[in-house]
Amino acid sequence: MTIGIWILGDQLWTGQAALANHQAYSQETPVILIESHNHIRQRPYHQQKLVLIWSAMRHFAEELKTLGWSVTYEVAEDFEPILSAWIKQLGIKELQIMMPNDCPFLRLIKNLNLDCAITLIDNNHFLWTRTDFNNWAKSRKRLLLEDFYRESRKKWQILMENNQPIGGQWNFDKQNRKPPKDGLKTAAPLWFEPDEITLQVIADVEALDIPKYGKIKPFRWAVTRRQALQVLEHFITNCLPNFGPYQDAMITGEETLWHSLLSPYLNLGLLTPLEVIQGAAIAYKKDNLALNSIEGFIRQVLGWREYMQGIYHYLGEDYANHNWFEHQQPLPAFFWDSNQTEMNCLKQVLSQVENTGYAHHIQRLMILSNFALIFGCSPQEIENWFHSVFIDAYDWVMQTNVLGMGQFADGGILASKPYASSANYIDKMSDYCRGCLYKKNERVGEFACPFNFLYWDFLARHREKLKSQGRVNMILGHLDRMSAAELNQMRSQSNQLRAISSQDLGVRRR
Repeated sequence: MTIGIWILGDQLWTGQAALANHQAYSQETPVILIESHNHIRQRPYHQQKLVLIWSAMRHFAEELKTLGWSVTYEVAEDFEPILSAWIKQLGIKELQIMMPNDCPFLRLIKNLNLDCAITLIDNNHFLWTRTDFNNWAKSRKRLLLEDFYRESRKKWQILMENNQPIGGQWNFDKQNRKPPKDGLKTAAPLWFEPDEITLQVIADVEALDIPKYGKIKPFRWAVTRRQALQVLEHFITNCLPNFGPYQDAMITGEETLWHSLLSPYLNLGLLTPLEVIQGAAIAYKKDNLALNSIEGFIRQVLGWREYMQGIYHYLGEDYANHNWFEHQQPLPAFFWDSNQTEMNCLKQVLSQVENTGYAHHIQRLMILSNFALIFGCSPQEIENWFHSVFIDAYDWVMQTNVLGMGQFADGGILASKPYASSANYIDKMSDYCRGCLYKKNERVGEFACPFNFLYWDFLARHREKLKSQGRVNMILGHLDRMSAAELNQMRSQSNQLRAISSQDLGVRRR
């Protein structure tokens, strides 16, 4: 019986489960990869994300050929016609696919009308299998990241001695929240010049008549496993030693600071999570690096990344519809065009996303998502925007991160409180407030920072709901010390800003 393998665009490694089952029979096992134009019309993706995925796919196809696999690569409008023709041509009786990471793509596969059996192979893209995570989750009264992270450290014996955490504690987060100071000397990121394959992909994307977002050039991302491994080595050598203390800092003109830039490659399969985690752990022992930097980074991969994909599948597809605050406001037009806002923090981060498809986790959480939350955006709209514009975004990543962590749309399943703040936090952790048109210390008035009046109006509007979240009761007490006139003025300015900012000027269709 002829078995064929369909490799999806985020499963680009030779050890992925479907390929691994047939390593000994590579010459007799046909493989197909497909670029679908209809699939990318779902939303206006960042052009650099399209280039990254398609270039990585084309490079991976070439790699498989050199390893002896029989590879077909197709560019088409849709998946099903190409798969049907390929299956008929080669007489394939069974199509094997590694289980997709995203639920919508699983639905797509199940709805295919193909003249062969379809077998889904258990996904080995993560350390935790879905079965193992589900068994862990079912045994818990609470699904806290910290509990999961500790279990993961024990399970893989990472930064452990005698089954106890190295350094005597599990979490060094308090040491990793330093505000930026003048004169920080950050490490330059490792970028790459596009080769012929990538240049052709750039031309192909530019020629497509589809909704697009962001700038396509300069494109500097890695597109092969060899390059991704170089980025990993560069991070461990040049960035990891100083990663921890300023990982939450935001600085004008600093796109990457000491961040790893590894998430796009992990999410494509160009890197595996265990090699990234072990690389950091080995460097800690070998080079005597600061434990707070190593632990902070490993928690992002072994803790947060694994936890997010586990929660995504455990909670099911209905999670996407959560809206605890019942927010319905349209997304402000300036999210699609940074030139439409004069708020310096938003302009800095949004223009960076337009240029690169990237922003680090605090820029995403405490600038972009924070604004959407206190503004009252529909959580589904802001999640769709994150999915569209970020180079490392996928359904499994964005639903949990944006809906749960960023928008508190699940009412507290993932986060113990809403991540909402006024300009005070932004001023503490960045230099964005310097020279901004708006005044960081003013809550009302023509030049009051919108983060201030939106924040206090958010707390006032949702006070009864927020009372159930014990961690915000002290902050809610500040509302009692504000005059009714000031609260009303903040409500009026918030409503006025919503009316102006939510005008859809068509930028999302550019």
